[in-house]
Amino acid sequence: MSTGDKAKTSSQTDGKAAQSKKSQMGMMSYKMYVFDQENFQGRMIEITNECMNVCEMGMDRVRSLRVECGPFVGFEQMNFCGEMYILEKGEYPCWTSWSNSQMNDYLLSFRPVRMDPEKHKICLYEMEEFKGRKMEIMDDDVPSLYSYGFTDIVRSIMVSCGTWVGYQYPGYRGTQYLLEKGDFRHFNEYGARYPLFQSVRRVRDMQWHPHGCYTMASK
Repeated sequence: MSTGDKAKTSSQTDGKAAQSKKSQMGMMSYKMYVFDQENFQGRMIEITNECMNVCEMGMDRVRSLRVECGPFVGFEQMNFCGEMYILEKGEYPCWTSWSNSQMNDYLLSFRPVRMDPEKHKICLYEMEEFKGRKMEIMDDDVPSLYSYGFTDIVRSIMVSCGTWVGYQYPGYRGTQYLLEKGDFRHFNEYGARYPLFQSVRRVRDMQWHPHGCYTMASK
């Protein structure tokens, strides 16, 4: 086989691999069931995509939910406004299971979290426009930025890979900030009123991260 033929074959293989990866990403699914009463009681509807207002689907509020596939983000107000809460696969029988500070005991709008199948990498900056002290985190969760020698003020963020959630307080407590792949030049862009930001963790799901992320309980 000539060098040109080898290069052509390699290119075709790379193209098929990329197409296969794109096809697999297209097959990823999102599904959850929401209820208008606590403990999965009352009226129930299924959500598989964006829902800007559950009232338009015949439900006045969501007070419990069950995520079957893919992480969602829920909001306390319609049109993706107000406090946000990351909803990963599992059961949420009442507001205390998605929040550790009672801002509201119900949710009104939801959308799927945009996931990135690559490894996780994030850079936190003390000042706006990616200036000042910087902390780079790769494939790890940090329950306290201060204990790692960084400040508790984060005014801009650069998410290179993966999807993350930041928290107002240490130990993954307080107001949550969904950090999808991209640049956040000012803390208002990641949804904060004030740049107090003290812990951060990865958002992972077995559809996107099947290897090395989960420990199976032994019988």
